[in-house]
Amino acid sequence: MGIFMLKEILNKIFWHPDYKREDFEVVILHRGAEENKKAISLDDVELKGNYLIYFDTYIPLHRILEIRNKKTGEILYKKK
Repeated sequence: MGIFMLKEILNKIFWHPDYKREDFEVVILHRGAEENKKAISLDDVELKGNYLIYFDTYIPLHRILEIRNKKTGEILYKKK
């Protein structure tokens, strides 16, 4: 799955009426964090171009390792 598929999944979560952003989180590559990973609720970010904006930090989409549903544990995207 490339950036196109990743953006398609994120757009669906952000804009489709059947999905709620607060139900999902992304796991990103975050050097220095435990296991170099950090989970962020999609309720706390904006999607702008090829970036997630988390407060004042721009996170490139290629740093997303996983997108998962917090309630069900379902993984919608996992980087190889």
